[in-house]
Amino acid sequence: MGGRLTLSQPPKGFRAGLDSVLLGAAVPASSIRLLDLGAGIGAAALVALALGRAEGAVLAERDAEALALARDNVAGNGWAGRARVIEVDIEARAEDRRQAGLEDNAHDVVIANPPFFAAGQGTPAQGRYRANARHMQAGSLDLWLRCAAASAAAGGQAIVIYPAEGLGEVMAAFAPRFGGLTILPLAPRPGQAATRIIVRGTKGSRAPLTLRATRFLHGASGNDFAGEFDAIFRGRAALDW
Repeated sequence: MGGRLTLSQPPKGFRAGLDSVLLGAAVPASSIRLLDLGAGIGAAALVALALGRAEGAVLAERDAEALALARDNVAGNGWAGRARVIEVDIEARAEDRRQAGLEDNAHDVVIANPPFFAAGQGTPAQGRYRANARHMQAGSLDLWLRCAAASAAAGGQAIVIYPAEGLGEVMAAFAPRFGGLTILPLAPRPGQAATRIIVRGTKGSRAPLTLRATRFLHGASGNDFAGEFDAIFRGRAALDW
């Protein structure tokens, strides 16, 4: 982000990276109340604040180590007056979530970078925080979108970044709760298959689905990022989609 954020992360294990920056940069301009589900150390929500995409943010997380780092990161970057961190299990019952401080029907935008391996799949993760950040139980993605729908205000949006191979599961979780779905595929280079998708839906919308053209993080050769993404990762632009 061109030095606009300084984030503390665990010395080992899961690290916030490009997905977190892209998710934060995907938040619509002039969002008033942003909710980051499974916020981890707070990277995505803080990117949105740093880019001026949201006025305030709630970071919802259940892991104690991540919670402590998220609170440090909020304070360390000067966002204590505009962001708060709450300890909550977003897969818990609605009443338990409310008691933890997660309000219903209260957020203009809800973002999430859910765990992307089903339990037992992928490389085993070392440490509880990394394991929680990478692996979820069957049906958990549906619970995340249920929580997103309960937390979003009428007409509010949910935005999720996820591996492209999970598109079917993402659509199944979005469809009963959000309309006007927009899917943005992301691929490493021209000619390669998409590896990530960003999906956006609007609570209460009846608009049809829109599939955007695939965008490429890099050019045909070399390791430099394409201009659009270089500007995002350097903190100079948001994601226009």
